[in-house]
Amino acid sequence: MALSPSQIIVLATPVFFGLIGLEVAWGHRRGRNTYRLNDAINSISLGMLSQVSAVLMPFLKIGLYAAVFTHVALFRNDAFWMSWYGWIVALVFYDFCYYWLHRAGHEVAILWAAHVVHHQSEDYNLSTALRQTSTGHLLGWVFYLPMALAGVPPFVFAVVGLIDLLYQFWVHTEHVGKLGWFDRWFCSPSNHRVHHAVNDPYLDRNYGGVLIVWDRLFGSFTEEGERCVYGTRSPLRSWDPLWSNFEVYWSLARDAWYTRSWKNKVLVWIRPAGWRPADVAERFAKAPFELAAVRRFHPPMTRGMLWFAAAQFAAGLACSIAYLWNADTMPIGDAFVWLAALTAALWASGVAMQGRLSMLEVLMVQAAALATASGALGLQTLHHAAKPLAMLLAIAFVHARSRTRFDSLLLAALACSLAGDVLLMVPGYFLAGLVSFLVAHLCYIALFKSGVPWLPSRRALVAVAVPGLAMYAFLFGYLPPVLKVAVAAYTIVICLMAAQAIGRATVLRDGASLGVAIGAAFFMLSDSTLAIHRFAVAVPMGQFAVLATYYLAQCLIVHHARGAAHRSAPSTTRPHSEKSSPAAFGGATPR
Repeated sequence: MALSPSQIIVLATPVFFGLIGLEVAWGHRRGRNTYRLNDAINSISLGMLSQVSAVLMPFLKIGLYAAVFTHVALFRNDAFWMSWYGWIVALVFYDFCYYWLHRAGHEVAILWAAHVVHHQSEDYNLSTALRQTSTGHLLGWVFYLPMALAGVPPFVFAVVGLIDLLYQFWVHTEHVGKLGWFDRWFCSPSNHRVHHAVNDPYLDRNYGGVLIVWDRLFGSFTEEGERCVYGTRSPLRSWDPLWSNFEVYWSLARDAWYTRSWKNKVLVWIRPAGWRPADVAERFAKAPFELAAVRRFHPPMTRGMLWFAAAQFAAGLACSIAYLWNADTMPIGDAFVWLAALTAALWASGVAMQGRLSMLEVLMVQAAALATASGALGLQTLHHAAKPLAMLLAIAFVHARSRTRFDSLLLAALACSLAGDVLLMVPGYFLAGLVSFLVAHLCYIALFKSGVPWLPSRRALVAVAVPGLAMYAFLFGYLPPVLKVAVAAYTIVICLMAAQAIGRATVLRDGASLGVAIGAAFFMLSDSTLAIHRFAVAVPMGQFAVLATYYLAQCLIVHHARGAAHRSAPSTTRPHSEKSSPAAFGGATPR
């Protein structure tokens, strides 16, 4: 049976973890442990996310490579490439292409945005080797096209690429010193430690994957001397795997937005990493990097959270392994759904380690992800268990806090949502479920009234009323008579709920109220998608879209509602005038 690259990674996983275990034991024996649980979990989780996301993008590397090989290859001699010496040539050829991809990943900003993930860890150990990007597939394939043009068969290309990748695992360690002649020819732990360091002499050096001779030939080699300090010069300071993958893209997009020069709006993406237009650098100055000021990111965690994070990591690893083993036989739509669920689960457990989510919230997000995936894929038994569980966890989270009138309204809204969830799963109870959600939205309206007048922003009311009326007009011809009035009432209530939440955020102008407003907007999107999908036309992946936006709405409201609970409109604010305060959300001055 031929194994896919994903299945080979699965089979290699016990080897990876066995070697990590040996490194931990060796470090403790020598009194020089190089591991922290939070950092190691974050690194390996990013590796899992990289592998599961790669399942959806094989065409960006193997597929496009195969197309160029088939139609444009200049030299076709499969017998040569399948010989033992052909394999060696192919491996050296691949490593040469990898060198230039790796070097460009440090010298071109948009490529650094993908590669930076591998450098964000402030520790250096074998878990760091598994810390890989989820976006590198988007542009990295270009650097391997010379191999396709030279006629290297796709199978040979894939195998030598896997060999090159697996080789690099062992060089991520501080427990192997210099190796004499080996260091002069090959990428070794000493050489690669230099590559990961932010010390001035080491910055952007030693790019080789298997061979270090490329660096010696092209002037990018530096030998290890002073003690290495690891990480990046703009520290991530987060365990959030999504932010890890997109923080530099966001920074580049922000600089491109704010610079006044159209030329610089393009150069931001292709100049060396760290380059910024002068006007942006002056307006949003950053403190210069100082090696002596580097401090590792290590937010405190309770013992309970440590055990919880370890259990979450083990569960996430098991699910990722199951996904990777079966992904190649899944329909692409199913693979996407499970990828979304795994991503949500890994994100929740990651941000919990830095105190952004509680344990109950993590379980709520993961139950919601499971309910969404099982509902979208028609796994009814699993869906009927996970769907109410998500709302029960939300209720438990709110109930665990001190009870106030605000919390009582939120609990009532969640209880009615739970009833609606259950009723919508029972054939013939759609109308009863609709009524339950109608009451839930009324509770949310009363909740969002806290601290502000009724409907404090006319613009918000208009902004939600127009699409709400348009949706109802579209649905009107599809609805049976008994539902025309019910859906009209529901449309009015959901629009009022969204308008009240958005208006509240407009008045209070704080992050928590904004989070609640975004949640209300997703609620409106979910209900609209449900109505269109059920009564009018089938929406592509409609069940997934309905459930994903519904749970996103509930999670945003539950998480942010408490932060906005005791806020009230400033005395200087005129409730019906949005010109009353120039401050944007979070206190920043608008452009």
